[in-house]
Amino acid sequence: MKPVLGIAAYVLREAASRKFILAFLVGITLVLAVVALSLRIEVIDGALAATRLFGDVIPTSIRAVDVALRPVFKAAAFIVFYGGIVFGIVACSDFAPGLLSPGRIEHLLALPLRRWHLLAGTFLGVMTLALGGTVYGAGGLTLIFGVKTGYWTLGPLIAGVLACVGFAAVYAVMLTTATFVRSAALCAAAGGLFLVGGIIAGFRQQLSRFFEAGLGRNAFEAVTLLLPRLSALAMAAADLAASTPPQIRSLGLLLVGVFVFGLGALVVGFWRFEGKDY
Repeated sequence: MKPVLGIAAYVLREAASRKFILAFLVGITLVLAVVALSLRIEVIDGALAATRLFGDVIPTSIRAVDVALRPVFKAAAFIVFYGGIVFGIVACSDFAPGLLSPGRIEHLLALPLRRWHLLAGTFLGVMTLALGGTVYGAGGLTLIFGVKTGYWTLGPLIAGVLACVGFAAVYAVMLTTATFVRSAALCAAAGGLFLVGGIIAGFRQQLSRFFEAGLGRNAFEAVTLLLPRLSALAMAAADLAASTPPQIRSLGLLLVGVFVFGLGALVVGFWRFEGKDY
């Protein structure tokens, strides 16, 4: 386990040296600061009485603060989920290709490490980075609304964790792609392709009606059945963030499906990496 943690720490040091990741964290901080300074919410006996944004009054009826904030938390959950995955695809696409680049990979393989340590450590480091950024953004938003309204909920943080679960499945595909082709562009393209596929998979039942019964519909249903239902996971994250009843039947089965897909993709990557000559 120590070699895996060592590679993960190496990935985190690489991330810290990249200015655009630092800029992303600064951007999150600025957005949170703008929200905290410009938003004023008046709460009377647990009910939302008035809201001011940049000094202007936002018309709203008096209602319970937890009900009034549901649309805000849902929107934030969708932004964190999809925005976080898209940024992760772009920002982390060259970690694995860089690790496997000529010269560096020969040096790493000369160390007392097993090959699977390298991939597992890279995956762990990237997921640590993703979890840290998600918790920072979602936690900051939760803190702001909690202080201003007195309504505290862990919903946005739970939604952020679900976003990391979705990104884990996508990055597993990207990491495996790097073992076949050492190209950051192709890794990002693979991640984007599976993100779109995961969104479509969440609506497979509705979309299958647009295909005529036969080979086309059967092929569509077979392909989307294998993909993780990322759009369904995003809706579950939004429901949890807003503390509303979930629209999906079983969150547990959904998480199991995403986990199995990501694990299967990693197994393919480990198999390819073990048998490849450098």
